[in-house]
Amino acid sequence: MASRYDLSKDELVAWLGNEPRYRATQIWEGLYQQFAEPADISALPKTLRARVQEELPSSLSLVTERVSDGGDTSKFLWELEGGARIETVLMLYPDRVTVCVSTQAGCAMACGFCATGQAGFTRHLSVGEIVEQVVVAARRGREMGRRVGNIVFMGMGEPLANEPNVHAAVERLHDDIGISARHLTVSTVGVVPGIHRLAQWAEPVNLAVSLHAANDQLRDDLVPINKRYPIGMLMDACADYLDARGRRLSFEWALIDSVNDRRQDAVELAELCHDLPLPAHVNLIPLNSTPGYPTRGTPPEGVARFRDELLRMGVNVTVRANRGNDIDAACGQLAAGQPVEVRTAITSKRVPS
Repeated sequence: MASRYDLSKDELVAWLGNEPRYRATQIWEGLYQQFAEPADISALPKTLRARVQEELPSSLSLVTERVSDGGDTSKFLWELEGGARIETVLMLYPDRVTVCVSTQAGCAMACGFCATGQAGFTRHLSVGEIVEQVVVAARRGREMGRRVGNIVFMGMGEPLANEPNVHAAVERLHDDIGISARHLTVSTVGVVPGIHRLAQWAEPVNLAVSLHAANDQLRDDLVPINKRYPIGMLMDACADYLDARGRRLSFEWALIDSVNDRRQDAVELAELCHDLPLPAHVNLIPLNSTPGYPTRGTPPEGVARFRDELLRMGVNVTVRANRGNDIDAACGQLAAGQPVEVRTAITSKRVPS
């Protein structure tokens, strides 16, 4: 059974059958602009409200909601049709409201320091399952007097492994909900064909590359897809994106103690940043603990030292503040309650200088 956010507008018209066409517009506006449950779309007759509510169900069934940071971070655990589970994180900041969206149940990329990768891959999410995460979060934000305006595809899964559905979801978020492309960020661990396709999207969304190592030997261990798409190939794809968009991209770098936080790592990272047509911005993320990865994150003094090394080399860099660690809602911690595989700690591998 199709969910209410899986249908395109034309498909909704067809589903309505003999109803006047303007009813489709009323339903569409109720779902995408009012963030309403069908039963609450007052422009519709009661009988049609009931039909939409019953025949076009929600794709998300809430299992639990956990709150942290004094109410500023909420993590939703959803069960999907078939029993798969995903998580969505809503984060309130003084100047913005951000939703971190999942695009897959689990992940096949197998990055050892990420709880989602430790849990393995279950399936891709549909367009409706992606979009509805934003709608529910926007509804919750509105209850708190805040407007969701920033979407990051950084939840469970590799977005560019599910690129057709992610793109279709971006089109809905941009065209129907009205979120600017400049406030939509797609993250990838380095799926090179997906980056080339993203560079051709009509919507000039932001690109964030989860890099974590700047030489192939170490990145092969940290991010296994690097064996298929090594750093040179990845940088060519990033240059293609920059040539098409004319906007800088960002590198995500999870700092792991004594693995990728030494001066040589900073030197290699700075070289990659400066070799691109537009220098990249670096987001440093102290590694968050996960049950399946025994190596600890870089301590605060090491984070500051690594940041300062990059600044001295002219790299634009920020340290991301962790949110929701106590409810396993921070970067790399989303596993939807699934068991994770315990991995062996990774030791630093570096290229001779």
